[in-house]
Amino acid sequence: MSTPRLHIDLDKIFHNASTLVSRLRANGISTTGVTKAFLGAPQVARTLLRAGVASLGDSHIENIELMRRSGITAEMILIRSPMLSQIDRVVASADISLNTEFDVVAALSAAAQNANKSHGVLLMVELGDLREGIMPEDVESTVQAVCRLPNIKFMGLGTNLACRSGVSPDNRNMAELTALASRIAQSVSSNRIIVSGGNSSNLEWLFSGGEVGHINNLRIGEAILLGREALNREPIEGLFTDAISLTAEVIESKTKPSKPWGEIAQSAFTNHPTSADLGNINQTIVAIGRQDTDPEGLRPPAGIQLLDASSDHLVLNTGVKKLAVGSNVSFQPNYSALLRSMTSPHITKSFNKHDATPIARTELEVLPNAA
Repeated sequence: MSTPRLHIDLDKIFHNASTLVSRLRANGISTTGVTKAFLGAPQVARTLLRAGVASLGDSHIENIELMRRSGITAEMILIRSPMLSQIDRVVASADISLNTEFDVVAALSAAAQNANKSHGVLLMVELGDLREGIMPEDVESTVQAVCRLPNIKFMGLGTNLACRSGVSPDNRNMAELTALASRIAQSVSSNRIIVSGGNSSNLEWLFSGGEVGHINNLRIGEAILLGREALNREPIEGLFTDAISLTAEVIESKTKPSKPWGEIAQSAFTNHPTSADLGNINQTIVAIGRQDTDPEGLRPPAGIQLLDASSDHLVLNTGVKKLAVGSNVSFQPNYSALLRSMTSPHITKSFNKHDATPIARTELEVLPNAA
């Protein structure tokens, strides 16, 4: 089979998704399955839908369009603020979008009028992580302005934490969102609005007995795919952490000194490279590098140490083992490594553990039944 490759076990992803959907539902929370890590691959989207997610969320309209072309009719949410240059596409393919700028919502309104459609808007609130969001004191006036726009349906409020600054979801910030949502629901005469409390980083708060309040939706991607919460990357009980692996081929295997010699300057990616002197080691190079993944996000097999990486070489210390040229080494990627690997055109994607047929990015939309 072609290497390097990402191997995606859809059965394990289904298990993780259905388990989390059930646990969130028990707390009165619906699940939006986030597909961006897989570029909107219909195989993964269908797996999430079979597992019971209420909607699909993606940050790129291109991925939503891909899922639409593959015949997926589920509710789609654009989970990044729309670009003005893509407004018509957003209205055409997404049912709801997350928004922070009134001018963007006004443009969505105009595009929806032209298309004779209604577009849902969920307003994001800034609660301390300092990524996207309307400041809390401006939320009520923004909601009032949005509700006056034609062909726009105000859907509710959301927030995003732990993505830029690492601010953790807790009872304090979730209570602040709940209080805002309660006031907004009264002002728009609605008994039920979406209150989307965040992402996989909210799971530790929720499962440790967090006060749910009016939070009724979470946008979950990383925890489904990798089986880990997103604050400390600890495994979530009952979930698979090995649904995805990244395999690369050995292109050199030699015994070499562990300490470089000669005058040391900058390397391609490090200002001051350093190496401990461990004597001679079994050094292996596999054919993958920083252009295709995040080396710091790869967990090697037991007994193997990741030493360094250049743009297209990953250097390993294989310990007592000397690996054969042409053999494979499989790694467990974290979220950063997965995102970059999935985006790389040089990495084959295989979505079915029973089917060894490699699937290229350009083939995704013509394989609607692969899930």
